[in-house]
Amino acid sequence: MLLRLVPIIIDLRRDRKKWVRTQGKGIDEEAFRRHARRLVATFISLGPSYIKLGQWLSTRADMLPLPYLEELGKLQDDVPPASFDRVRPIIEDEMGMPVEEAFDSFSQKPLSGASLGQVYLAKYRGRDVIVKVSRPDVEEMVERDIYALQKILPLATRFIDPNLRFSAEGMLSQFIDTVHEEMDYRVEARNLEAIRQNLADDSSVVLPQLFHERTSRHVITLEYLPGIKITDVAALDATGIDREQLVVRVHRLFFKMLLRHDIFHADPHPGNISVSDSGAIILYDFGMVGRLDNQTRLKLVRLYLALVEKDAQRTVNMLFELNTLEPGINRYFVEKAVDMSIQSLYGKEVDKMEVKALMELANKTMSRFPFRLPKNLALYMRMASILEGIYLHHRVKFQFVRVLGDLLREEGLVTEAYVEEVKYSVQRLAKGLGSALTAGPALQQILAEIQVQSERNSRNAGVVAASIVSAGLFVSSALLFSQNPAVAVAPLAGGIAAAAWALVRKRR
Repeated sequence: MLLRLVPIIIDLRRDRKKWVRTQGKGIDEEAFRRHARRLVATFISLGPSYIKLGQWLSTRADMLPLPYLEELGKLQDDVPPASFDRVRPIIEDEMGMPVEEAFDSFSQKPLSGASLGQVYLAKYRGRDVIVKVSRPDVEEMVERDIYALQKILPLATRFIDPNLRFSAEGMLSQFIDTVHEEMDYRVEARNLEAIRQNLADDSSVVLPQLFHERTSRHVITLEYLPGIKITDVAALDATGIDREQLVVRVHRLFFKMLLRHDIFHADPHPGNISVSDSGAIILYDFGMVGRLDNQTRLKLVRLYLALVEKDAQRTVNMLFELNTLEPGINRYFVEKAVDMSIQSLYGKEVDKMEVKALMELANKTMSRFPFRLPKNLALYMRMASILEGIYLHHRVKFQFVRVLGDLLREEGLVTEAYVEEVKYSVQRLAKGLGSALTAGPALQQILAEIQVQSERNSRNAGVVAASIVSAGLFVSSALLFSQNPAVAVAPLAGGIAAAAWALVRKRR
């Protein structure tokens, strides 16, 4: 396995260096794609765990050049299914009875085969159901592959780019957690029920019924809900479904889960979304979900608002608050890089600030620094980028900013986000004042003496004026201190001089 990965690691090292140095400009894109396709082919040949890893990496814009992301995005979770003779024992062990007793009927021909499981059509209590069963020996195989990755990845990332270490360690940990969750169908069952409860008042969305008594760690039984695949343009047009409105509805649905609920579906690829003849959206496969608490959600909204408003300083503030940047990093250089990226990528047309904004920022700018995406932010970016692929496939008129803006206003999150911005600014001001006031005991003593002397003789206009000037300069210094300590020196020095003059004048 290592011998097969070494040429790919060498290619990636060379390509990533070029990509970071040029920010993707003037590269040999075909060579990049050729190397990326070899990576995809190798992952497929190495088996299911590496296919899942490839899919996970396909949205990690902080780690891989854009051509690699696009080629990995084509990687399908489509693996030849194991024979039913090997699957039957799994079903019977989990159900505690023969297949013929557990179900009215059971087709031994799988509907599909994926990296971790395979799907069958059956009947249960007179209803059509699908039964998803874990692949034989899947847990042993995955654990073996994870062990190998834990040994190889630190060495590979150190060779490719030391900055990747910060990203790669978090990425592998997130991948392991996600794969373990996906292998336990009881987790998927809980996810489905939680999302169902959250969407109970939305009649435009249909989720399959779960049959708890036929669900276990390695088997899950769900209502069979056929529909038109979300990317089947011809079939949608033949049914008379407005595809422009459909794209808007799909985005509103997934971002409503993100912005309103405590859990969101994080794997909206076309195989997991269908449309009924009546136009209702049908969701499948709830193994991969994300969760955002309200504070993280607001930070994400504030990050997006900062990008839309082309405010590099606020953008970097939020990247730090979201724990995506290593604490010791040089903030000045990050701000400059982000500012250049925002101006060059988005110009002045806010309506073009699509989902790719965060992806391109991470891909062309943040890849130059030690950058890490927390698990649920990585899942958010995965969700958002896959949804963007759906609307690009349909080629309809669609403005993500307006859809997102409407949702943010409906949920009151824009107001909340700006309230948080004010709180943050006040905290920065307080911190700056604290920094200025604790710059030395002498400074505090000067301020105290000014106040005492001014109170004793308020008629001394010169002293009062000097006191006001010095106080203003101290406040200015404090404001600047939190942003740029070097610039803050001038008003601080002026404040000290004015205060000293006031004391000398008063003592005469």
